[in-house]
Amino acid sequence: MATILVTGANGQLANELKVLSAGFPQYQFLFTTKDELPIENTAALTSFFEKNKIDYLINCAAYTAVDKAESEKEKAFLINAVAVANLANICSIYQTKLIHISTDYVYDGSANVPLKEEGKTAPLNIYGASKLKGEELALEKNSSTLIIRTSWVYSSFGNNFVKTMMRLFKEKSEISVVDDQFGSPTYAADIAGVIMKFIEETKQGKSFSGIVNYSNSGVTTWYEFAEEIKLLLNSNCKINAIPTAAYPTPAKRPLYSVLDTSKIKKLLEVEIPDWKESLKKCVGILNGD
Repeated sequence: MATILVTGANGQLANELKVLSAGFPQYQFLFTTKDELPIENTAALTSFFEKNKIDYLINCAAYTAVDKAESEKEKAFLINAVAVANLANICSIYQTKLIHISTDYVYDGSANVPLKEEGKTAPLNIYGASKLKGEELALEKNSSTLIIRTSWVYSSFGNNFVKTMMRLFKEKSEISVVDDQFGSPTYAADIAGVIMKFIEETKQGKSFSGIVNYSNSGVTTWYEFAEEIKLLLNSNCKINAIPTAAYPTPAKRPLYSVLDTSKIKKLLEVEIPDWKESLKKCVGILNGD
């Protein structure tokens, strides 16, 4: 029985993998939190790998506080870059397949067509820079690493835009949401499904490495995203569309981060759900439908 280690067990994606794991009894899943397995600690990693035979490592652990990262650069780089290098190195030594999750924030948002994996990277903020460094170190230490860049992730678990909007719709009669940043909301449950598809195909003898993009299909803005959530909830809250300039944040955000997903579609022969379709599923779960 192959063993899959999932780091960052408390996060959105790891929790969706926990849900999905019930449908994959042919694998043993190990889920670890940062306290149980501090990935920045080489000795702790070595000890863990010596005690456990790990066939696949899905790294969901990350420093994701985008604005806070501007004042915690060292911490962001420790988790998103240095620790990723540790994982890649240990996976290379123990012949473990590493699947690492990255972000659309490695791009600068100046494009106006969907972003390809080999396109120019130029992060606008510390978070994006730390994630890009993590990608570079992962591939440098272990060329067989598979990196999945994704965007605007939400889930029925953890903290995210969907849950924030649902709370605000109950608390306020009027809110403002940015309407000049374009991207593709991505349901963490869909990412989890794609990761397991990669693992299943690898088990069949196929080989995947390098960088691939995955997001739900379709393009929207945060404002339109909020309007769709409002529609699903039949809320009466008024949403005002505002420009990014009217909502200053410590970290700059890319104005356009729509990912080109043609590569992953070809590699896995998968249909990617539309973002509205997946959002409806998630809101249904959160509503207890």
